[in-house]
Amino acid sequence: MLDHVIKGATVVDGTGAVARTADVGIRDGRIAVVGTVTQESRTTEDAAGLVLTPGFVDPHTHYDAQLFWDAYATPSLNHGVTTVVGGNCGFTLAPLHPERPEDADYTRRMMSKVEGMALVALEQGAPWNWHSFGEYLDALDGRIAVNAGFMVGHCALRRYVMGPDAVGGQPGGEQLDAMVRLLREAMDAGAWGLSTTQSRSHSDGDGQPVASRHARPAELLALSRAVGEHEGTQIEAIVAGCLDQFSDAEIDLFVEMSAAAGRPLNWNVLTIDAAVPGRVPRQLLASERARKAGGRVVALTMPILTPMNMSLGTFCALNLIPGWGPVLGLPVPERIEKLRDPDVRAEMLRRANSKEAGVFRRLADFGRYVIGDTYSEDNAGLTGRVVRDIAEERGQEPFACLVEICANDGLRTVLWPMPPDNDPASWALRAETWQHEDVLLGGSDAGAHLDRMCGAPYTTRFLGDCLRGRKLVGLEQAVRMLTDDPARLFGLRERGRIQEGWHADLVLFDPERIDAGPATLVHDLPGDSPRLDSRALGVRAVWVNGVETIRDDVVTGAVPGRVLRSGRDTETVSTR
Repeated sequence: MLDHVIKGATVVDGTGAVARTADVGIRDGRIAVVGTVTQESRTTEDAAGLVLTPGFVDPHTHYDAQLFWDAYATPSLNHGVTTVVGGNCGFTLAPLHPERPEDADYTRRMMSKVEGMALVALEQGAPWNWHSFGEYLDALDGRIAVNAGFMVGHCALRRYVMGPDAVGGQPGGEQLDAMVRLLREAMDAGAWGLSTTQSRSHSDGDGQPVASRHARPAELLALSRAVGEHEGTQIEAIVAGCLDQFSDAEIDLFVEMSAAAGRPLNWNVLTIDAAVPGRVPRQLLASERARKAGGRVVALTMPILTPMNMSLGTFCALNLIPGWGPVLGLPVPERIEKLRDPDVRAEMLRRANSKEAGVFRRLADFGRYVIGDTYSEDNAGLTGRVVRDIAEERGQEPFACLVEICANDGLRTVLWPMPPDNDPASWALRAETWQHEDVLLGGSDAGAHLDRMCGAPYTTRFLGDCLRGRKLVGLEQAVRMLTDDPARLFGLRERGRIQEGWHADLVLFDPERIDAGPATLVHDLPGDSPRLDSRALGVRAVWVNGVETIRDDVVTGAVPGRVLRSGRDTETVSTR
């Protein structure tokens, strides 16, 4: 007897094959039948007019902490994501040195700063009862509703071996050997491989460059070679050039790391903008060279424009503009005084529009910002208005106008920058770039930057755009890009397709309604901390390992997800 049958759905199986009408039967967590079901089943539902796809795979999340207080990885699971990849960007909650309890506090403060997670949520929401990476995975096993795999973070490896010297120091020979052994132990326990960062935007809770930023190529290559010794592993890496264009040295590093491991290396995020036509060819040069050297370098790129909530009063992307950090890091009264100084503003604008600002130049057109929530009578009626229009009315330069509005609110004003690349040429370039063999959809950062952005709904928003919006790709290809493509990159065993015998990770949705609602601020984290959330529209149900986890955007209470461990749940994707 089958456990459940989905009758008469339009099945899009993830391979890119043409959609077809079929029944799908589930038994013991697997897809038992695809076609016409004649067997008896415990439950049945009519899916006529609805689309059934494999569960979506999000290749870049930071759910490492959130899964302890939110087994459903919301809102990703609501939007059909049944498998998440965590431990990215060099940041993980394990391993932690058993003789240095202060390392847990350092890690919490680092994650709060670099990934925008509320410190009180990190302190109250996770048990912190592990030391080894395997113990961390065990702490999650059996209590999550999604499937989750994790890279091990280079920063944690360095901190464990080198202590506070991990920031600013270089490992001796024995320390490097110890780091490699620790990485091997993590992969033996199920880590998917190594993640690391050398990005200038990544600083710890003390404002110092995070530990992995101090690593030299020899250290990175030693760790990469260790990755290649284990089954079903990968590398994920971030360098400064990910934000704009790679230097020659960064391309060489990516190529050498991937070739040394004989494994794919993915990076995030490829920003596609027709106004910067040289960026995509330059970034994909790393992929071209890697294939010639026996490696593979894969760029992640988002298929939507993710709205970003900003403020001059809290840490956000504006702090990462060169030269802005020292000003925006001042106490609020001093910050307001500096921002009101025309000379200071002129220098800030110069730095924001300079070549060194890279992709952050996108944030420099302050006339395009939309005013969000306001908090003073002086700003009454400004919510929803564009700064350029307000500035023209007042006879002000846009940045000066924006500063005055924010100063009236004690810098609490919510700002929404309108993306400059929402034009037909940029969307055409995206559609072309998505066809590249080393470009993969992803980069949501779900679980991070919680009150600043909400990238998790990219799956449903993309499908809605493909079905009823720009229609840049067909439904079958869009589904493959969200399911089988990432599953094959990571070597997921029997996931990513609707195929008999494979795991029953499934999404059932209404093609006339599939979409994501607007991001709204909610206070549902531990300690009543805020985050942005987005409702899934048109998603009828989501199954993880054959068990219903979402029905009409509401969690069911079941926790059938699995911690996916390298080797057991992933197979080697060799580049050689």
